[in-house]
Amino acid sequence: MHQLSQLSSRRQCMTSPIGIVTNKATPKLQLSTLSHRFEAGGQSVQAISNISLDVAPGRFVSLIGQSGCGKSTLFNILAGLLKPTSGSVLLDGNDITGRAGLVSYMLQKDLLLPWRTVLDNVIYGLEIQGTDRKTAREIAEPLMERYGLGKFKKHYPNSLSGGMRQRAALLRTLLCNNDVILLDEPFAALDAQTRFRMQEWLLTLWKDFDRTVLFVTHDVDEAIFLSDEICVLSPRPGRIADRFEVPLPRPRDRDVVTSPDFVGLKQRCLDLLFADEHAGGSRAA
Repeated sequence: MHQLSQLSSRRQCMTSPIGIVTNKATPKLQLSTLSHRFEAGGQSVQAISNISLDVAPGRFVSLIGQSGCGKSTLFNILAGLLKPTSGSVLLDGNDITGRAGLVSYMLQKDLLLPWRTVLDNVIYGLEIQGTDRKTAREIAEPLMERYGLGKFKKHYPNSLSGGMRQRAALLRTLLCNNDVILLDEPFAALDAQTRFRMQEWLLTLWKDFDRTVLFVTHDVDEAIFLSDEICVLSPRPGRIADRFEVPLPRPRDRDVVTSPDFVGLKQRCLDLLFADEHAGGSRAA
């Protein structure tokens, strides 16, 4: 675990670009009345409306909702890639609205650079943040060994399976010196068996790295298995329809998906996701 301690020390010693002083009583991430409207085809579209959410340090929070409910818009705002029409984003109590690079963001596609080896892809975020290549490799190589990527470090991305590519992309994201990680459906393109192995692997990394994670998925089972909390977004414009704890003990194994508590949580999610359809059917009847 020396490399994780070394990485943690580097994070603590780095000068924050916004002068953050962490207070454990302060939420790690605060979304305050976020709304966003955009123009499409000559029409004004309200993507999200009045979303407020506090996320405590070290929590794993999943966002689920129907397609088009504004999850990607919300993530782009949190990452500083899109400025909201109204509202703000706070990190450790500091306003970071519209400022990129202060949280880490992994999209569904791994976006590995084909001309770089797996090792040099894994260290890419560290290099962007100013770590020299030699030091970045010294940090990354033992962690690649620990998390099952060591024998692939000299390979190029086109020689890897989809699961191994996602492992490399996730490790690259976690190695960045940011406390908050945004993961936008990172396992959506994987087969069911690989996907479950990746979920278990992600929980190991989350525990070891002690990061705060916001995770977008369309898979209700995945959200329940991974999360401390789940937020269900309403159809467009996206609002928080409900937010609740996942009171399943950790560590979790695959048998938990058949437990009565898991099934009850799944039913709650499905009822919320399809509430409009049920209401529409009742009105039509």
